[in-house]
Amino acid sequence: MMGPTSAVAAVRAAVRAALGDDRTPVLVACSGGADSIALAAATAFVAPRLGLCAGMITVDHGLQPGSAERARRVAAWGFELGLDPVQAATVTVAASGGPEAAARDARYAALDAAAETLDARLLLGHTLDDQAETVLLGLGRGSGPRSLAGMRPAAGRRLRPLLAVRRATTRQACADLDLPVWDDPHNTDPAFRRARLRHEALPVLEDVLGGGVAEALARTATLLRADLDALDAGAAGYPVDATLDVGPLADLPAALRSRVLRRWATAAGAGPLSAERTAALDTLVTDWRGQGPIELPGGVRVRRASGTLGVVSDDSREA
Repeated sequence: MMGPTSAVAAVRAAVRAALGDDRTPVLVACSGGADSIALAAATAFVAPRLGLCAGMITVDHGLQPGSAERARRVAAWGFELGLDPVQAATVTVAASGGPEAAARDARYAALDAAAETLDARLLLGHTLDDQAETVLLGLGRGSGPRSLAGMRPAAGRRLRPLLAVRRATTRQACADLDLPVWDDPHNTDPAFRRARLRHEALPVLEDVLGGGVAEALARTATLLRADLDALDAGAAGYPVDATLDVGPLADLPAALRSRVLRRWATAAGAGPLSAERTAALDTLVTDWRGQGPIELPGGVRVRRASGTLGVVSDDSREA
């Protein structure tokens, strides 16, 4: 018998490597697009051979005509593959915020809830191309190094087996297996920033730089993520108490100090710190001139006094 084509084999190998020796059940998130269809088919092939239970979930955002019927067809196809359980979840997308972000938030809430209920790992179909786009978007927004590190192959319950696989490979695998693929019109709609990046900006970069841009961006994300993880681990070892001694803190490299400050502020009840708020907090350590308390998200106010940083209580006394 003929073996699988190179594209089919590449997707299956990526799934097998991601699943590893863990026998926790898996749940494939499948939109009906080529990436997630290829992922679902590969999982249906690989999981039984590893002794794994594998299911599938598809999400209907209700944003396009016929979305409910499309979700039903995707779910029916999942059953045909032998995946079990198979769910079709319907979500309500918030009207506030950008449409892409709102849809993503609603989708992940449903996916994460389903995976938690089943105590399963959640498999997502992001490819190397998605990773490259994520890095470019982060660069354009000036979001900082953690954003440029892109998506993690594994984070909590979430696994992304295809982060080293090109989008063209997943599409070819679907064609080789004669699998049904739905092309979301939003993916080519210039009203969406990621669609323009995919179809306009990246092709220009590939042409100007002589190719290999997507691979280079994904490789950069991997290298940067390793560096950032090392810095995070170093900061996690720094003792964080109710107050922080400014002296030892000032001697830390800026990259470590900023992480310690964010970790301490979070423990004190502050919300996520922007780069601007982190820099303002850092001035209490590195540029002390007697300035008053720094306001942080969540109503937390931080003051420097007697060589330490502490939280100011509501009655203005230092905590």
